[in-house]
Amino acid sequence: MEYNYKPRFSPTICLTHNCNLDCVYCYQKHDNNCSMSLKTACKCIDWIFENVPDDTDGIEIGFIGGEPLLEFELIKKIINYTISKKTNKNFIFFASTNGTILTDEMKTWLINHKDIFVLGLSLDGTPDTHNHNRSNSYDKIDVSFFKETWPMQGIKMTLSDYSLFHLADNIKYIHSLGINSIDGVNLCEGTFDWDDEKYIPILISQLGKLVKYYEENDMIQLDQMFDRKIELCETEKLRRKWCGIGSGTVFFDTDGTKFPCSFITPMTFSKSELDEICSCDFCNDTNFIDDDCFNNCYIYPICPNCAGANYLSQKSFKERDKSKCKLQKLITLYVADLLAKRMIKNPDRYDDFTKRQTINAILKIKELYLQEFENYLINIE
Repeated sequence: MEYNYKPRFSPTICLTHNCNLDCVYCYQKHDNNCSMSLKTACKCIDWIFENVPDDTDGIEIGFIGGEPLLEFELIKKIINYTISKKTNKNFIFFASTNGTILTDEMKTWLINHKDIFVLGLSLDGTPDTHNHNRSNSYDKIDVSFFKETWPMQGIKMTLSDYSLFHLADNIKYIHSLGINSIDGVNLCEGTFDWDDEKYIPILISQLGKLVKYYEENDMIQLDQMFDRKIELCETEKLRRKWCGIGSGTVFFDTDGTKFPCSFITPMTFSKSELDEICSCDFCNDTNFIDDDCFNNCYIYPICPNCAGANYLSQKSFKERDKSKCKLQKLITLYVADLLAKRMIKNPDRYDDFTKRQTINAILKIKELYLQEFENYLINIE
């Protein structure tokens, strides 16, 4: 079986640096007076449609901030301008929002344009966890609107050290709202010390609860943390970038300046850092391969890595941030445990190749990593 990685053209337009929240894990510097003009936005759209790579099926144009819905009138004008171009290329717009400033008028427009504009919600779990992480904003969000308007769209969850203590309850709570897909369960970036040993027993407890939950509710789509294709660890490793930084993820700042991706922005880095970053040869994947990880880490093919976030902590694209290694190995152990249980329960869901590769990966992952956590009384059969 071959796994095809077709590049996706996903340019992003920053509408504003402004945000109405102050989340505990935010690494950005927000400027209330920095927003994009319609003239600049139209130039960005023109550039995007003139530079679509040949090997892509369509375009997903992202709106970002700050909080992009603070520039809702601009969003409407940009979409109208794009439609007026009468292009024969397939395109769709997407924005991720904190969901706190939606008005009835906005909702009506969004419903009428839901086939061309998808809005994704950031939601960190229960009201308690969400309020701790995201400025006491839970009661300002109409979760039902997102669920009913874009039923196939998952939510994005970011983990702080506080939410790690309640990870299982947070994920189960989101599923209880009728949301089947959690597209992102991400350890937050910035100054959090994820290699602190105190997180290991906490995560063990939470992952154990989630394995039991997902085993009992095996029709629920696995969240991004558990939806790891561990069978890829048994195939030939590819010396390629993890993401499309510098190629498929071009980012336009509010003044129209292009940057390599939506993480590499003046909201995150200084001008001197941006100059250094942009001097990188993004077409050379070798600049993004940590040779130690590639050669020596079994789970390298499935270990998530944001190049921009990596540069934030390491001042390097090539040398990976190792602070999350132990947590990633622990998470993968529980993924292997869950997949073993699901395969026993529903063997017909897997083709023979995937089944064979997954079983080999399960055995190898336990052989490599189980002993490392034995002092924490890990409970994996």
